[in-house]
Amino acid sequence: MKTAGIIAEYNPFHNGHRYQLEELRARTGADYIIIAMSGDFVQRGEPAIFDKYTRTRMALNAGADLVLELPAAFATSSAEDFAACGVALLDKLGVVDMLCFGSECGDVAALEPVARLLAEEPEEYGKLLRERMSQGDSFPKAREWAVTEWMKMETSLLSSPNNILGIEYMKALIRRGSSIKPYTIQRSGQGYNDSDFAAVSVTDGQVFASASAIRNALRDKAVSDAVRAQIPGSIADDLTSLTPVFPDDLSALLNFRLLDLTSSGRNLTDFSDVSPELADRIQNRLLETASYTGRIEQLKTRQYTYTRISRALLHILLGTTTNQIQDYRADDYVSYARILGFRKSTAPLLSEIKKSSQIPLISKVADAEKILTESSWSDSMALHSFRYDLHCSHVYQSVVYQKSGVLPRNEYTQPIVIV
Repeated sequence: MKTAGIIAEYNPFHNGHRYQLEELRARTGADYIIIAMSGDFVQRGEPAIFDKYTRTRMALNAGADLVLELPAAFATSSAEDFAACGVALLDKLGVVDMLCFGSECGDVAALEPVARLLAEEPEEYGKLLRERMSQGDSFPKAREWAVTEWMKMETSLLSSPNNILGIEYMKALIRRGSSIKPYTIQRSGQGYNDSDFAAVSVTDGQVFASASAIRNALRDKAVSDAVRAQIPGSIADDLTSLTPVFPDDLSALLNFRLLDLTSSGRNLTDFSDVSPELADRIQNRLLETASYTGRIEQLKTRQYTYTRISRALLHILLGTTTNQIQDYRADDYVSYARILGFRKSTAPLLSEIKKSSQIPLISKVADAEKILTESSWSDSMALHSFRYDLHCSHVYQSVVYQKSGVLPRNEYTQPIVIV
């Protein structure tokens, strides 16, 4: 049995993702493909455009075999933590042979030296990084400069978002001493950050639009034939009946949360990604009521990138603390594998996971508490992490209800997706 893993957000699932699944199976002969997918909030510090069950169904309809949920604390964290958690989840299943990811360069050998440098972090490299950050550069810019200086060669690998994630995946595999082998497929179509859907607005779907461009088109309520052509499967026909969620849909919740925490005397630095300087900036602009994205623009500086601030605000809104993240890291990131959906043909895979996994498979929320506290799988942080996942999803569902007026199923009544 040859099994491949993919760490993804599918925000939303589109033709480029289907291409990756098809190419992976064709090139490697993988019998099964497991997806470790973000839940209802994603790494950019935003809500996913569609709920995790809709995105799970999209992936399964397009060829994925099993979709597991990345714990919310790390699905909304830095690229390093996002990758480390995804790799830990796939590694602990005991059945994954290769980790596949898209990249701009399409060459594992080119990424490997950078991944090894970042995994080992020699002292001289660390000095270069700190030197650049002390000059006011953001961490991503400082790291790119430090890597180039240390390797004594010009490299643009760390200026491309999919390369960066690929390097983080490989770094996590190195640090774990995992037997999983990295495998990359060169990204095709628009770049990760390309947001202009008009550049690919053809109805045959042969030019792959980026997820950013699709989200922008949906935000502008442009559910055209061109948009439908970019999303494979039957869900493309249902786009007008789905409730997309955007960052500014969190505005009222965020403004209330900031006011409430301030009035209660809570220190904002308790929350993940909130430095003392950023906390002061938030406090100084507290009464300048703004949308979620407006808050980010208020706070953005050379040192604090848009995404960094977005994550910090989301962690404040969801209650993600620095201590919580540290505790979960100390517990090796993930203590369970929650199933969001699977194909009926995956029975042999599920059977093998049950034999080989270091962590329990959870398919029913109602059974999770017993599994995580009363069995041989018992773990001090597991139940806390699982309850936090439920909390995040219920926050998301409240936003969907506010927009649509339709009461969504909660995490205890929502069945997993089976196709």
